[in-house]
Amino acid sequence: MKVEQRFGPGHRILVTGGAGFVPSHLVDVLIARGCTVVVLDNFVTGSRENIAHLLDKPTFTLVEADVSDGLPEHPALAERFDAILHMASPASPTDFEKLPVEILRVGSVATLHLLERATADGARFLLASTSEAYGDPKEHPQRETYWGNVNPIGVRSVYDEAKRFSEAATMAYRRSRGVDTAIVRIFNTYGPRMRPDDGRAIPTFISQALRGEPITVHGTGNQTRSICYVADLVRGILLLLDSTESGPVNCGTEHEMSMRALAETIVSLCESKSEVTYVTRSADDPEMRRPDLTLARDLLGYEPTVAPEEGLRRTIDYFRERLG
Repeated sequence: MKVEQRFGPGHRILVTGGAGFVPSHLVDVLIARGCTVVVLDNFVTGSRENIAHLLDKPTFTLVEADVSDGLPEHPALAERFDAILHMASPASPTDFEKLPVEILRVGSVATLHLLERATADGARFLLASTSEAYGDPKEHPQRETYWGNVNPIGVRSVYDEAKRFSEAATMAYRRSRGVDTAIVRIFNTYGPRMRPDDGRAIPTFISQALRGEPITVHGTGNQTRSICYVADLVRGILLLLDSTESGPVNCGTEHEMSMRALAETIVSLCESKSEVTYVTRSADDPEMRRPDLTLARDLLGYEPTVAPEEGLRRTIDYFRERLG
């Protein structure tokens, strides 16, 4: 299956949360295609550094605002958009405890605001959803048809259920209003521009290894994740955006490894003397995660290409430069 590029020069695209880790990489590619991109971000978790290199480009506009409050009056938001990518949301485990209401609002009222705008503009609407929609899965690997195993009142529920609501809203607007929608379920992704202190395993392990600190693995370290380098994820998201598919479609890799193995790999690649230690595991931490990529391959021609060690080396280089 080959997907032809649908969005390029002359197309206006709104990206919420565009100063964040994954969205900023996505914005880079859209700008390189010749798209006119408007980023809406309130910088709760996004970084100005991620988009600083774009500020002088005539095809890029930054609007600082909270999309949960609705789209503000701004000249860049007055014209029609060809596509709207709802990428905004705090997404790390530490965010779940620090920003629970903000996460719920951006997954609910913000999604509705943007779907209304997509309806008015006749725009393609792409929702960045998550593998967290599957919760602590009883199916492995996880197919898009799996409904999930989610604790609706746990600490992680603010993110899990916000995304599940977003998916329901997206499909409701597709069915009832005829909006051209797409849902991508993003699995564990890593790479440059991650926050060192965001609580996710890879930036935490790398930061600790580079500082020579103990590597803190939760629980026994037997729980698994499938890790995807950000460039592979961005390519998959753009394939879905360019297509006419609605999804949900999983996007990630099948490179599954235990947290213990991941920590040991990072220590080795960092040439660190850090030792792996074990701490109490957080509530509702999933036991395993690996996407079934059959739909992504069959519908989009998606295939991840960056091997874990290569992606980790690139990420370590980024952190080493930042941490001095």
